[in-house]
Amino acid sequence: MNTNEKFLYKLFNTISTNDDMEELAENLKSVFAEFYEISEINVLYYDRSIKKLKNAIKDFEPAEDYYSAEKMTILNEIFEKLKTSDFVLNDDISTPPDIFDQEDIILKTISIALKDNGQTIGMVRLKFKNKTSLSENDLKLFEMFGYNLSLKMINVLLNKQLEINTAFYKSMKAITKIIETQYDFQYIIPLIGEMIDKFVMNHLIYIFIRDDEGKYNLFWPGACWNKRVYELMEKLSVDSGEIISEDRRTGIFPMLSGDKLFGCIVANSTIDKLSDEDISYIKELTKQSSVTIEKADEYSKVLQNATQDALTGLNNRRQFEVRLSEQYAIANRQNTPLCAIMIDIDFFKKFNDTYGHAIGDTVLRTVASTIKEQLREYDIPSRYGGEEFCILLPQTNIEEARIVAERLRSAVQNKKIDIGDGKTIGVTISVGLAELDIKDMAEDLYIKADSALYKAKESGRNRVCVYEK
Repeated sequence: MNTNEKFLYKLFNTISTNDDMEELAENLKSVFAEFYEISEINVLYYDRSIKKLKNAIKDFEPAEDYYSAEKMTILNEIFEKLKTSDFVLNDDISTPPDIFDQEDIILKTISIALKDNGQTIGMVRLKFKNKTSLSENDLKLFEMFGYNLSLKMINVLLNKQLEINTAFYKSMKAITKIIETQYDFQYIIPLIGEMIDKFVMNHLIYIFIRDDEGKYNLFWPGACWNKRVYELMEKLSVDSGEIISEDRRTGIFPMLSGDKLFGCIVANSTIDKLSDEDISYIKELTKQSSVTIEKADEYSKVLQNATQDALTGLNNRRQFEVRLSEQYAIANRQNTPLCAIMIDIDFFKKFNDTYGHAIGDTVLRTVASTIKEQLREYDIPSRYGGEEFCILLPQTNIEEARIVAERLRSAVQNKKIDIGDGKTIGVTISVGLAELDIKDMAEDLYIKADSALYKAKESGRNRVCVYEK
């Protein structure tokens, strides 16, 4: 095997056995070092959707993120020349087309066109440590090298696109799947946000829901301080379609329900631009999210009677278990505190025995409404069964929950219940309180709160007890 054959064999073997472009570039430098002294290798891909060169070695990120403005000017000029030429020598875009007719060429750099079906899709630029003499035969070897590297790049891009497509369809399927088991906005929207955020990793994702007055309220994540996002949202309408900023770093994608605009999904970055593919994917994810949220709203209305306790209007026991599972998952995923309060009406049997079940029902309804009045909008009260109530307090630590529990106990104690004929009665409650431990299962939170409730009743009732190990 002669020198040229050894060179080509090693080159082609390196190209065929390396799927990571960064690793490939390093190994190519090692191969070239045996035959030529290469100090730098640049492999660039032209993204037609954004009309810019990308650094293929660095996971096809924008080349301008890695090279100076001066070098980018040179690289862009070289690429334009390579659209009509196979080589550019010494970064000189006036390289003559008849370079094969020259005996020897002395150069410091050589740029080789990477092509697909005759169209230039990228370039590889080799920089030599010292001025190097290349023959016509060398140039033909480099031409063959460029051809094989083109095939590798196309293969890597196809695999990359396949991975993106797979992730996209998994996200679409996951968003569709949510509606089968969940229907609470507090639970669904963060899940959708996290799924899209993982798919569109180079941009921050925000989900806004529009209120009845047309104001956009950030639903997920916790904050958005970018004024441009809010300015662009004001341009949204039922007929506007997506709105993309001039620098392509921000995209506003409307969520529609028929002829109603009920929110939007925002993709925003201070660095990366949205490609046509990004925009297409986010549009489809937004459409699916809109359908899921719309169905969730309809589903929640259908299930409202099935999930509410008919007497008190609070969540029933079945719904409590669903909400406990949801809040347990959120607390673990977001690493936020979660507390549970168990409540038992003291001596409730006495009210039924003394005044009858109708008054007993009035007591239950009054205690339930008093509890609801004292809670925040996102707290979750349920009638667990009989005279027992359970409350979930999301994003609340044990000390904050103790304050809530004492407020509930006091409010019920001070409430006078009208039982007719000008008579009123008073009731008290015993309260058990527990905070979710990182090692707990969901049901452990309820069990601990129930244990604390038992302690409160054993200690004299009309008091709050916190679970202790």
